[in-house]
Amino acid sequence: MKALFKDGPHAGLELVNRPDPVAGPDEVVIRVLRTGICGTDLHIRRWDDWAASEVRTPLIPGHEFYGEVVEVGPLAHDIAVGDRVSGEGHIVCGMCRNCRAGRRQMCIRTIGLGLHRDGAFAEYLSLPAANVWVHHPDVAPEVGAIFDPLGNAVHTALAFPLVGEDVLVTGCGPIGLMAIAVARHAGARFIAATDISAPRLELAKLMGADQTVDVSTGDVHDAQKALGMREGFDVGFEMSGAASAMPTMIENMNHGGRIAMLGLPSAPFSVDWGKIVTHMLTIKGIYGREMFETWNAMGAMLQSSAALREAIGRIIADVIPASDWEAGFDAAAAAGTGKIILDWTRL
Repeated sequence: MKALFKDGPHAGLELVNRPDPVAGPDEVVIRVLRTGICGTDLHIRRWDDWAASEVRTPLIPGHEFYGEVVEVGPLAHDIAVGDRVSGEGHIVCGMCRNCRAGRRQMCIRTIGLGLHRDGAFAEYLSLPAANVWVHHPDVAPEVGAIFDPLGNAVHTALAFPLVGEDVLVTGCGPIGLMAIAVARHAGARFIAATDISAPRLELAKLMGADQTVDVSTGDVHDAQKALGMREGFDVGFEMSGAASAMPTMIENMNHGGRIAMLGLPSAPFSVDWGKIVTHMLTIKGIYGREMFETWNAMGAMLQSSAALREAIGRIIADVIPASDWEAGFDAAAAAGTGKIILDWTRL
């Protein structure tokens, strides 16, 4: 099969021939139709300090995908050849305290698809059957390919009740934008979004934001005034990892406000811990998806809401033949755009 391959701990990827995967007893083999390019994949291509510390080579990267099941192991069940699927990229041990308590997203021995075992930038992929998600028939391949990051957005957005609440979203990358759409679907009153990219702020409005703020020139307080808010935001989604984002969010939260933090900071930064205490703020770290409540929630929301399906579809900026993968990676690295999808039926 053709696959994007990193043969050792260095920068770059190559499109080469690799052996076809074989299903283990409790695994399936999936013919990959689409893959999404994630920021993690950009780190792996560059081979920066994070990639060098986390990723095992040789490796086929990629963890956002949509495909068709072509082989089912003898111990796998509830999955059939021909099913259209995506998959949970966190493969857990099943035996640690969290796994046994049903908190698999908190497994202490998680193996990452496309990080620690071969992933989805290939014509074929093997995956434990327990990690496979079978799609409803009306899910488009390109939308199916972004169920992984959509899960991050849904996990963040549903961390706290949203009905009637005022929401601040810092960071309008693809996951932040999808979180805006989910918050609107879930019943938020006002949604304000911040970024420094004009195209992403325009897209934030299309996703359901009532006010947007370019924080390189504006202030979140101005958004509160424009919305007629008398108090601070009730719920915050920190999606950027920018050093200034969390202090800005804390400054603009109402007393008793709740913050879901998905953005990974690139370096330590200081916050006003006194305000967190005296304003009784809650900060919750978000990583990946709840297995598999988040998958159930996003599948149900998309199935029941044409408006949400349309909004999530806006995140997809381009679908590029897998043979032109370098152009796809370059477009994804340029930022200021939505998701870039590789089409593995065009090689």
